[in-house]
Amino acid sequence: MAQVLVYAHREALDGRREALSDAIHGAVMASLGYPPEKRFHRFIALDREDFVHPDDRGDDYTIVEISMFEGRSEAAKRALIAELFARIQTIGIQPHSLEITISETPRVNWGIRGQNAADLTLDYAVEV
Repeated sequence: MAQVLVYAHREALDGRREALSDAIHGAVMASLGYPPEKRFHRFIALDREDFVHPDDRGDDYTIVEISMFEGRSEAAKRALIAELFARIQTIGIQPHSLEITISETPRVNWGIRGQNAADLTLDYAVEV
């Protein structure tokens, strides 16, 4: 399970949400082996006054925060970050204007489909 939050300027997200979602999910599937139907993305479009950052990041400055179950190897997380940079750059957001964070928590800290995630049988591997 991975939940993705994307923060960007409102104008930068307009007309780009679908391509950004596709790039992110493609990276997650390629690096972590997620199934195509496991896409959970939320886009937070911010007005200029609500998104303070250094000027050199530009108007396309984007933050991608991924929250997921713990258990992925360092190699898998490195692969995910590399895939994200490569795929997101193809839609016009340069690596200098993109920041990515991954937060992992134990499955027992998640509630999904009416039960604790530690009790779920998943259709994908977490230990990759």
